[in-house]
Amino acid sequence: MKGIMWHYLVVAIICGVAIVGSAEDPYRFFTWNITYADISPLGVPQQGILINGQFPGPDIYSVTNDNIIINVFNNLPEPFLLSWNGIQQRKNSFEDGVFGTTCPIPPGKNFTYKMQMKDQIGSFYYFPSLAFHKAAGGFGGFRILSRPGIPVPFPEPAGDFTVLIGDWYKTNHKVLQSILDKGKMLMSPDGILINGRGSNDSRFTVEPGKTYRLRISNVGIRDSLNFRIEGHSMKLVEVEGTHTVQTTITSLDVHVGQSYSVLVTADQPPQDYYIAVSTRFSTKLLTTTAVLHYTNSAKPVSGPPPPGPTDLPFSLNQARSIRTNLTASGPRPNPQGSYHYGKINVTRTIILASTAGIVNGKQRYAVNGVSFIPSDTPMKLADYFNIEGVFRVGSISDNPPQGKGINLDTSVMGADYRAFVEIVFENRENIVQSWHLDGYAFFLVGMDGGTWTSDSRKQYNLVDAVSRSTTQVYPNSWTAVYVALDNVGMWNLRSEYWARQYLGQQYYLRVYTPVKSVRDEYPIPSNALLCGRAQGRKNKHPLLITNTLTF
Repeated sequence: MKGIMWHYLVVAIICGVAIVGSAEDPYRFFTWNITYADISPLGVPQQGILINGQFPGPDIYSVTNDNIIINVFNNLPEPFLLSWNGIQQRKNSFEDGVFGTTCPIPPGKNFTYKMQMKDQIGSFYYFPSLAFHKAAGGFGGFRILSRPGIPVPFPEPAGDFTVLIGDWYKTNHKVLQSILDKGKMLMSPDGILINGRGSNDSRFTVEPGKTYRLRISNVGIRDSLNFRIEGHSMKLVEVEGTHTVQTTITSLDVHVGQSYSVLVTADQPPQDYYIAVSTRFSTKLLTTTAVLHYTNSAKPVSGPPPPGPTDLPFSLNQARSIRTNLTASGPRPNPQGSYHYGKINVTRTIILASTAGIVNGKQRYAVNGVSFIPSDTPMKLADYFNIEGVFRVGSISDNPPQGKGINLDTSVMGADYRAFVEIVFENRENIVQSWHLDGYAFFLVGMDGGTWTSDSRKQYNLVDAVSRSTTQVYPNSWTAVYVALDNVGMWNLRSEYWARQYLGQQYYLRVYTPVKSVRDEYPIPSNALLCGRAQGRKNKHPLLITNTLTF
């Protein structure tokens, strides 16, 4: 009798959790089919990755705290994964979709991602994370709207457009990957795409006098891009989930992996206008255009598109001017400025320097002298199942080494849960770098030329620095961020220069607590794919898995 009563109690708990969760936080279900197909975005047929027959993939629309359930069917002849740039996966790095956390979806199989948009708003995107799939497509926009009743610091726009910009190669992505596998670097990209199309193939239709929101993400492979609209100014309002002080700009530098929202008002004479996107800080200038089309347009676009900025100080000054709107509500009703990050004691400083070199006759890239090599088993699964020999915590240090040598390792840096950390990115090269941290948004407190020293902290913005997940580092410069490590898990910190990421310029940050509680981290999902040395393992807490996944 006790066994029967316990059975019904478990069922009641499960049902109760599901019912309560459904009432409070809605579900949104998606079914995606991943396929190859011929595409010709730059006029040359090539193999592209489509989602439900679309290139780019479909937009994801969601609201703060929504549960997003995406059943992904991999119809490619090789393994596949999707990752979610800027989506924090609170307490659930198992769903992050990079190989360090998630087993690839085998050919002909499917996997269902279960993610909650916990306490997030803003503009983001998703992309394929394995091999060099990103150079074939498979990316799309991801927006999280504020909940009803949470004020947004600008009137509701007449329309809301996703604008995916990025450099592009005409060469098949597998050929690009083989070049990298041989230890060689890639040539410059062939062009730029706007929403998967070449020059003047994308059109955004607006009505005179109305204001529109553009969510701009750089989903490219390597190049920083400048975005501008002929004859129109833009008002910057949001950066990767943070409402910003609203500044009026004529063009915007968007570095690889970054996302922004701007407002544009159709207040010019009724005609068509160029939307221009061009490379920044590149040896080869690439430019493409789309069209801003007024509904009562009396004239098509003509002549050359508007030129973009060419100097570095413009970009640096623009980046420094982006500040958090302290009085605006974020995902919760309380103002964004209620978290006083500048008054928290820093418990650890991590200085990261990128290096390049030849290892075993092949080009490699490294962070603090370590070039990442994937293990045979996702590190998060090895950590969960206590599988030894997959990775070693501490295989990458907090500071750059004295020499210039590069070691190959499955680099994992340990960090304590709830630590408050300062990370300094040092760029000793003549290119612009872009860095992203999964699982978090950090406060971008400072950036400047030269070498970072402790005196550099005197110029930190400790009041209204923008909170985001991807930052640029200018040539021969540094960028400093503060991050509160309040999200337990295994989190990828990587270069967004995708060839460099592929050749080792990344590592994983293991944010750890010895306390095993669903308050801090969810157990492994019940449908988790198990691969490598984790294959055949059994979940250790089946009841908790059923009850504590985010409903």
